[in-house]
Amino acid sequence: MSNESKLDELIAVTARLRAPGGCPWDAEQTHESLVKYLIEESHELIDAIETGTREDLLEELGDVLYQVLFHADLAAHTAGEQFDIQDVAAQMTAKMVSRHPHVFGDVSLSTADDVVAIWDDLKAVEKPGRTSVLDGIPQGMPSLALADKLLGKAQKIGLLDADASQSIPVSSEDELGPLLLAIVASAKSQGLDAERALRSTLRDLQTEIREAESEAAAGDARQQQRSAAPADAAAAADPAAAADPAAAGSVAAADAAAAADPADAGIIAFPVDD
Repeated sequence: MSNESKLDELIAVTARLRAPGGCPWDAEQTHESLVKYLIEESHELIDAIETGTREDLLEELGDVLYQVLFHADLAAHTAGEQFDIQDVAAQMTAKMVSRHPHVFGDVSLSTADDVVAIWDDLKAVEKPGRTSVLDGIPQGMPSLALADKLLGKAQKIGLLDADASQSIPVSSEDELGPLLLAIVASAKSQGLDAERALRSTLRDLQTEIREAESEAAAGDARQQQRSAAPADAAAAADPAAAADPAAAGSVAAADAAAAADPADAGIIAFPVDD
């Protein structure tokens, strides 16, 4: 009797389909050719979550899982990629452990809001090359989902006030849905493209976010320069201090001693004629 799990069996089936002598269609696929299937299967999973049955959810989760296994098997046999599903799992495990120090470390976070508050900081440690809160946001997201994401980023940097009163009072999704549909219907009746209009506005918002980040960075730089100015002035007044801080400390000590008692500083004090 095999000790393989059902997941191991599916991994083996995927490899067999793509191996020589397997399925010609599977063997011809690339990451790029599979994108449309990933999108389709993802939307089918969303439908199953929102309106489907247990059986629908079970099936659609399997379809999305198969897409992941397929891409991993492709990578395992593609020059320059050469990773498999075990590598994918290992990287994901490390990421989840790193992003949950309150579970796997000694950080104390008691609420979901606490976790959200440090999430971007934890990601920044993982991805130090990112310089903007916008880095990593996929522009191909549905426009409403992208709008929600960007508004959150704008609030995070203080460009928008998260606590500001709302100009359109909506208390439930049951109220919000018809309102959004009415806006789209109004746009359509006037020959306007609601999707394009929202995406254009979102590009403007991203520009504002980046400008706000640049201004904040420039302000931080100016503050650092002001903080460094006194030290620079002291160094200019006393070159010895800049060349040898330890010597500067000795000179300062000698000056202080001279003020208290010139003899103690090793300085001969000559009497001054009145």
